[in-house]
Amino acid sequence: MIFSSPDFDRHEQVVAFFDAEAGLKGFIAIHSTALGPAFGGCRMWDYPDEAAAVEDALRLSRGMSYKNAIAGLAYGGGKAVIIGDPRADKTPLLFRAFGQAVERLAGRYITAEDVGVSVEDMRAAADVTEWVAGIPQEEGYRGGDPSPVTARGVLSGIRSAVRSRLGRDDLEGLTIAVQGLGSVGYNLCRLLHEAGARLKVADINADNVARARAEFGADVVAPEAFLAVEADVLAPCALGGILNEASIARIKAPVIAGAANNQLAREEDGARLAARGILYAPDYVINAGGIISVAAERDPAATKEGVMARVDQIGARLDEIFTRSQKSGDPPHRVADEMAREIIAGVSDDGAA
Repeated sequence: MIFSSPDFDRHEQVVAFFDAEAGLKGFIAIHSTALGPAFGGCRMWDYPDEAAAVEDALRLSRGMSYKNAIAGLAYGGGKAVIIGDPRADKTPLLFRAFGQAVERLAGRYITAEDVGVSVEDMRAAADVTEWVAGIPQEEGYRGGDPSPVTARGVLSGIRSAVRSRLGRDDLEGLTIAVQGLGSVGYNLCRLLHEAGARLKVADINADNVARARAEFGADVVAPEAFLAVEADVLAPCALGGILNEASIARIKAPVIAGAANNQLAREEDGARLAARGILYAPDYVINAGGIISVAAERDPAATKEGVMARVDQIGARLDEIFTRSQKSGDPPHRVADEMAREIIAGVSDDGAA
């Protein structure tokens, strides 16, 4: 189930964890520690089965290796997934048990928030392990919830993609469709609204949609119609795997630039987007603001100003990727993958792993 999976990519370690009393079950996948300890969030989701949870952990952890490498962080890639409904199954006991699973890895993996997991959940995990981030600090860089910082980085990335594909230096009057109005999606909508963009929004949560319509004057799109909506930019900010052969054929927008992880269902779907003239901002590049923020919590010298300056460089990184893509003819996702692999391999070759 693991070694034969198409998503297994020479992962260093995959650990199952279970605690009957806490109702905890899930997996931690460590893809690479070549650059440093594996760093990546914990996702809680009501997966249909164990195979789906393992697949998500494998894909997300590899994405974290690439994300951390491109972002210039001294960390490898890892991810945790907890099987359960985050709306019904979360308890402090469950996350303390998860913290114990992290502690048993003795610093090889550092966790933080992801989909379905909050700052308070991470506080519970931190009761039993030091290998936790995403919690506001008392001194120095305060860190905490990475969602607003992720949104800031996505905005920088959207600006880069709009420059490259549409030849525009501003977002005024552009129609941007945002899928998923959780913490990242909502904060992105706020920033886009302030930048003068017209918003279309989709979410399965009616309250989230009503909030965006009231605060930002957003037009509402049915979730199942999101990918086919008329817009200048699609910004997927929910779960991944939405870009596949069937859905790509329906897309009308010339740019896809959003916060969701693993937006491509399969690697070849990036080439399908390019063949249709759709510019795709590789997800692990554009959504790196959150990991840049939480990683800084472990640096006593980090400042908020310095962290935000690094986050704002996400647009410049995408500028480089898009330029290389135009010169080589390779789709942006392949250019980004190659850049990340070169960084990881370079450190390994130098014997610093």
